[in-house]
Amino acid sequence: MVVFGYDLFGKPLTRLEPARNYVFPQGVGYAVTSRNRATVRGHGLNNTRLPHCRGHKALLCWVPEGSLDVLVLTRSELANLVNMDEVIEAIERAHAAMADGVGVDLGPASIAIPSTSSLLFPMAGAVEGAAGVKVLMDKPDNVGSQWPTQQSTIVLVNTATGGLEALLDGAAITRYRTAAASAVATRYLARENASVLGLVGAGALATTHLMAMRSVRPITKVVVWSRNPETSAKFAAKAAEMSVPIEVASTCEQVVSVADILCTLTPSQTPVVLGRWFRPGLHVNAVGAPPRSDYREIDTEGIKRSRVVVDSFQMVCKKSGDLLIPLSEAAISQSHFSDELGHVITGRAAGRVSEGEITLYKSVGLGIQDIAAARLVLAAARKRNVGTEIMLGS
Repeated sequence: MVVFGYDLFGKPLTRLEPARNYVFPQGVGYAVTSRNRATVRGHGLNNTRLPHCRGHKALLCWVPEGSLDVLVLTRSELANLVNMDEVIEAIERAHAAMADGVGVDLGPASIAIPSTSSLLFPMAGAVEGAAGVKVLMDKPDNVGSQWPTQQSTIVLVNTATGGLEALLDGAAITRYRTAAASAVATRYLARENASVLGLVGAGALATTHLMAMRSVRPITKVVVWSRNPETSAKFAAKAAEMSVPIEVASTCEQVVSVADILCTLTPSQTPVVLGRWFRPGLHVNAVGAPPRSDYREIDTEGIKRSRVVVDSFQMVCKKSGDLLIPLSEAAISQSHFSDELGHVITGRAAGRVSEGEITLYKSVGLGIQDIAAARLVLAAARKRNVGTEIMLGS
């Protein structure tokens, strides 16, 4: 049983202790909310004077032994909980934590689903007291169907109790943390006065990347290209709502040739961006290709001409076709992409070293990024009483 005074509603518990006949199994850090109401021994105990409470009204709840409420957050609920600026800062801290050895990412792990082209990725991480895993299914066979090629769910665990804490749809968090990581890379690698944003791909990642780039650089113009003109038109309408001047390009080369910051956001298996188009001073965020060794958005010349910084060296060595294909061609060595974003953040590696340098951030996506972002969303959901609580052990 749990006894809470009404003055505790919305406040996190900071310690666990027994109180005479009542036991406090509520997890540390859980917020007390009115959703904890329950009936015990046949009596409705909400707003009732209870023994040992010194005459104050209190709330008595009963939690089955070994069970804790699990908060379930849907895609539509998550959309109103994510704050891009907060995610950017959380992602920067997560990469710094990895570099300092106090944040952990599982690294490259995947399971090939027999008789299909599908890969299942368990993307686990732990940072700032949070831990969990994103279960990602990458299914190229879904191209052209009603189902997306990538679908994911994030599981957060309570590190104090070991119990399951939350289940979150992975789509919105993935879009935000991917763009946030690009923003962190842009903060350290792009020219300070970079103002023209080029987007190759106009899907959901384009919207979050526009939001994220505006947080770290003075974006005055956006140029976008997509294979699908309808997708470009829809994105242009969204960008107009943000009061950002936008141009829809007729070719990918047109985007690259004018961009100060270029974000490639396509799940392409063959290069869509050629290195001969790169201008001095360009910064590229190459984040669209799925974590597969035979997919890439940038050709070999583009990688060779760029100073490359990666999200995780061990991940790209297994999962990045953008880098592994030039490596197999002997066009580059592993030292060409050995610097991690966390190394740059913490000063172990240099950021941009000259105005004319071409820099490229290559990301395949990390579980620690998902956990860092999901942690923020969970805190916001509990504060606003958003989501559905279920008890798996009941």
